[in-house]
Amino acid sequence: MNDRLFGTDGLRGQVNVFPMQPEVVIRLGLAAGQYFRNGKKRHRVVIGKDTRLSGYVFETALTSGLCAAGMDVFLVGPMPTPAISFLTKNMRADLGVVISASHNPFQDNGIKFFDRDGFKLSDETEEEISQLVNNRQLVWDSPAPEAIGRATKIEDSPGRYIVSLKNSFPSNLSLDGLTVVLDCANGAAYRVAPLVFQELGAKVIPVGVDPDGLNINAGCGSLHPESVRAKVLETGADLGIALDGDADRVILVDEKGRILDGDQVMAMCAQDFLDKDLLPGKTLVATVMSNMALELFMSERGGRLLRTPVGDRYVAEAMRRHGAVLGGEQSGHLIFLQYSTTGDGVLAALQVLKVIQEKQRPVSELAGILEPLPQHLMNVPVQRKIPFEQVPEVQKMVQAAEKSLQGKGRVLLRYSGTEAKARVMVEGIDPELVQALTSDLAQVIQDHVR
Repeated sequence: MNDRLFGTDGLRGQVNVFPMQPEVVIRLGLAAGQYFRNGKKRHRVVIGKDTRLSGYVFETALTSGLCAAGMDVFLVGPMPTPAISFLTKNMRADLGVVISASHNPFQDNGIKFFDRDGFKLSDETEEEISQLVNNRQLVWDSPAPEAIGRATKIEDSPGRYIVSLKNSFPSNLSLDGLTVVLDCANGAAYRVAPLVFQELGAKVIPVGVDPDGLNINAGCGSLHPESVRAKVLETGADLGIALDGDADRVILVDEKGRILDGDQVMAMCAQDFLDKDLLPGKTLVATVMSNMALELFMSERGGRLLRTPVGDRYVAEAMRRHGAVLGGEQSGHLIFLQYSTTGDGVLAALQVLKVIQEKQRPVSELAGILEPLPQHLMNVPVQRKIPFEQVPEVQKMVQAAEKSLQGKGRVLLRYSGTEAKARVMVEGIDPELVQALTSDLAQVIQDHVR
């Protein structure tokens, strides 16, 4: 068992295929329990999950391993990933665990960890836990029979999280008079998210709130915002909100039906922060995937865009290092560090609604401050993740593409951290050229990366 366990965002994979196998997850629970236990007190772990059928399998396996290692486990059931981050810190737990494969289909599942401060674990910590799991000769430091952990269900966790979200919204404002279409992707937020907006006064038109264990992200949610778009245009709603399966990302739709990605939401919120002098160092943090237009947007306002590798935990780490308060990903992971330590789709939507109410302007006007450059992304299935610089044909095509863009665009190749795919992204001024170059690069990878 020497395969790599952790990817860009925890463990993830198809159910009953390494690493998402019950026997591996039991060892993971033992390893995490041993790693975080210091023997001086009772140790607490918060475990949440999304609505996948396989969640029961891995919840039981993790609980068994953690309890056997002497950790007390608090089970909160289906809850958004950011809720577990919040609850871990709020309950003074030593560890938080989310069982979810985020935006992936139900056949997949995954596991993410949060430390006692609500932040995702570092690469170094994940690697140390991996070594414990993969060491078949390891003799576990097992506690005495009377010192093993207990498992307890926490019934009031949704209410705690809802209150924390509402506290991020100004007390002098409400959502009275606004209509929002809310797509919960048949996922972890199907219970809590509608209540947040309703309790603040909005009329909520819910979509994707009938999970059956198999329909998470199926034709709904942030991967399929066209369903929210259609509903917004049909009902005349003020805003469409599309969450993913674990609700840590959001894609918005304005009242005219325009789909807004994370870059456009960051621009709206960054402008609001700049107007109020609330953006330290005029710094916004985003990943290498964010559109060049966002970089120009910040530069034109005397600010800067710091880029990180893909993954909201890398964004959070850079925000902490540089004292930034706003950051995120084009895909819709948005971090408002004064309120949350990880991406939170519901929180991000609330911050946009706050700006709408304060400025009394429709979201189409607010989002119009950023016009993304043409950008095209393709995913290419691969069997092995060979470094691109080791494939001469790929390097030759990249050089040709960059020459064609004439310094007015960029090429980005990377491997997915959660799937066996290569990501090919090209952006520039000419949309036809961008699309053609993306297709050419994808074809070269398909032909030469095997």
